Amino acid sequence: MWLESEESSDFSLRADRVWKSSDHDVAEVHLDDFHGQDEAISLVGMIDWILVRCSDWTMIPLENIVAAAAGSGTRIAAAISQTVDLSGAAFALQHGVDALLLHADEELWNAAEEISGERNSVQPKSGKVTESLVLANVTNIESGGVGERICVDLTERLSDGEGMLIGSSANALVLIHGETLPSEFVPSRPFRINAGAVHAYCLMANGSTKYLSELTSGDQVAIANVSGETRSATIGRLKIERRPFLLIRFDCDNQSAQVLVQQAETVRFINEEGNISVTSIQDGDKIAVRLSSGMRHIGRELAGEMNER
Repeated sequence: MWLESEESSDFSLRADRVWKSSDHDVAEVHLDDFHGQDEAISLVGMIDWILVRCSDWTMIPLENIVAAAAGSGTRIAAAISQTVDLSGAAFALQHGVDALLLHADEELWNAAEEISGERNSVQPKSGKVTESLVLANVTNIESGGVGERICVDLTERLSDGEGMLIGSSANALVLIHGETLPSEFVPSRPFRINAGAVHAYCLMANGSTKYLSELTSGDQVAIANVSGETRSATIGRLKIERRPFLLIRFDCDNQSAQVLVQQAETVRFINEEGNISVTSIQDGDKIAVRLSSGMRHIGRELAGEMNER
């Protein structure tokens, strides 16, 4: 904990640092509006500490800054003046800020020291978020009703065995095959992935995720193959239409998840034999899935716990 520089010396003995309005390793940012948040995020990775102050304390900007700083080497300090705001800062996104800047107030310091002890006992496990491409077991197929489906049209063609990673859970993304295979009813569209419902996550080229509804022309998405290799491709167009869905549930390594895809023969998953149409899939079939062990905040990966159903 840091002490806001004051005449009293009693609290300086309890403080890790006495803040005297400026220092070479700290950038102070005021979060009065979104410009302050953007300024703080732009400094991540460029300085040792970012000290944030809020004129009207709000959690979302702080969570966004904590997420951006994770693993960057930049640490976050937050100026807190009321005990009610301590827990929010200390436990933001399970990680919390790295330091609390407090003025000399006995009640405030006692509460902060108590919360600090609680946080040390529940900190998320450190370490790199792990991910892999594995074969998951299909456990159930049922109607998913009717909703908005998004086709992602790229500015280049896909090869057989390539597709996008899509899912209702960011920690379990299904490899959905591109429309590279012709059928007797429709020609191939080798630039297209019939990705699924608007709520689904997709993996981006930079390792973050976005909802399909957030995608736009020019975005860079990750294209993956069954070996788990990924490359970048640019979106040229999005095609959104109302279509019937299939809800396909699967599990792997004691992790259950599901994906909603259009009920159409041209939508295919990748399996042990190569690929399989979603209209032919049955309970017990295997499909290629990318599992991840972390949590996400606005698409950024963080160590921590997340459960999506």
